[in-house]
Amino acid sequence: MKYYKIKSYAKINISLKILGKLKSKFHKIESLFYFINLYDEIFIKKINDKNHKIIFYGKFSKGISKNNTISNLLKIIEHKLCGQKYLIKINKKIPQKSGMGGGSMNASSLLKFFIKKKKLSLNSKEIIKISSKIGSDVKIGMQKKASILYGNGNIKYLNNKIKLYTLLVRPNFGCSTKTIYSNVKYFSKPVFNIKKRIKINYKFLSNLKNDLEEPSFRKYPLLKKIKIFMEKLENILFVNMTGSGSTIVGYFITKKTALNAFKIINKKYKNYWCILSKTI
Repeated sequence: MKYYKIKSYAKINISLKILGKLKSKFHKIESLFYFINLYDEIFIKKINDKNHKIIFYGKFSKGISKNNTISNLLKIIEHKLCGQKYLIKINKKIPQKSGMGGGSMNASSLLKFFIKKKKLSLNSKEIIKISSKIGSDVKIGMQKKASILYGNGNIKYLNNKIKLYTLLVRPNFGCSTKTIYSNVKYFSKPVFNIKKRIKINYKFLSNLKNDLEEPSFRKYPLLKKIKIFMEKLENILFVNMTGSGSTIVGYFITKKTALNAFKIINKKYKNYWCILSKTI
């Protein structure tokens, strides 16, 4: 039986606002997401076995729990797979605890695969219900499109997105999403109005912020130092942390300026994970 291969793309938060807390004790957020051309590789094939087999390998596979987004998804949809079992191998190229939703995007990519291959028949409400049981980011990954997640949970996909070149820097540690959110002290007002058309341009994007930077920088001052250093790079448009960290992202208009900045960053932070990417 041959393997099917799918790409599970990383997402970045260009903005992230914490609007309050829900009754569930989770935070109410608003965020502008983009996807970049960095991805994990997922290989899938049918097997004749009593159980599914999940194998993580690659640079960022160390320490992934047996209870992960892929295993959780398979448990939820098990009764819909008609007894068929799968071998799933994931080449982890997206760092864990980096703020890029690697695990969540793995789950949404696999869910999309099963729907596309008609292994699952789900309506939109069922997809949202399944996604929410795995992680808040999973529903974002169901469409590989720039999108706004509103405070009420609605998603708007953007057609007028802008191409951006990105420089990603992650030190040798990750940030616990739970820990960072637990240290949020202040709430913000929403930036986006669901009833109004949004004009996305470079100036608008450069004014957006990530509310999780404040608690992340308090716990890890090094992240703030990285951001300040990157903000001084020539021709950089803006710099924001993505998600709850620990990746700091610098944004550029041209590939040439991003490449010049990468050379400086790579020299400054030799032992850190530094890559160039672009929005898709």
